[in-house]
Amino acid sequence: ASTNFGLIDRPYESDVPGESGTQWQRFEREVERLNDTAGEGVDYKVLYMGRHGQGVHNVAEARYGREEWDRHYASLPGDALAHWTDAHLTPTGIQQALAAHGFWRRQLASAKTPAPQTHYTSPLYRCLETANLTFTDLDLPVDRPYAPIVKERLREVLGVHTCDQRSPLPVLRSAFPNFVFEEGMAEEDELWSATHRETNEEIDVRIKSLLDDVFGSDGATFISFTTHSGAIGSLLRVLGHREFRLVTGSVVPVLVRAERQQQVRQ
Repeated sequence: ASTNFGLIDRPYESDVPGESGTQWQRFEREVERLNDTAGEGVDYKVLYMGRHGQGVHNVAEARYGREEWDRHYASLPGDALAHWTDAHLTPTGIQQALAAHGFWRRQLASAKTPAPQTHYTSPLYRCLETANLTFTDLDLPVDRPYAPIVKERLREVLGVHTCDQRSPLPVLRSAFPNFVFEEGMAEEDELWSATHRETNEEIDVRIKSLLDDVFGSDGATFISFTTHSGAIGSLLRVLGHREFRLVTGSVVPVLVRAERQQQVRQ
């Protein structure tokens, strides 16, 4: 969104007559009210879903066309012009992430958009770069620092495309020492397959497991995901939201109501 994250100006039940505030401040109070009055097992969260900036692989796909990319080039480590295994950002992608940084700076300062309380990111290199460029050195509240956490299940569609093959964990730890890599991540990428590309059904199972983890263990209300187009598409499907495709470097916020299901004993 280029204007106020697309938040619609509307009244809320939590509005107090005569009390001022930006649209985002009023929305934040409404989300607080929803959580305060929610029944047992019901939780409301706002997810800021951000797509990484333009990657080397995005340029290569545009150069060859989607059909040829999927048929042949996506399974290669690169070509004579570029290397795209665990693709890095292009100069354009870096500028897109810096533009997102500027947008967040303005939103925090003027619109009073609530800063994320937790930052999650895919372990793929372009997302780690994007998250750092977007959120480092923002004027964040003291109780909401930028302390990114890497989630393996937040990555792009798995398999075949080498741009979606994760770098070894020691390489990532060395390049991004400020990130916390979730417990249990393997040193090498054990999820990526050279012969099988995840189906929509398979990625949806993975993303639902991620959401179950986040909603079950993270008490934060405002959460940032730095991830990929395929993962965001899956997030929206799993949440029952209408699907739409984000361009590189863009962000969409989504209000989510989650209800824990009671397990039936056999």
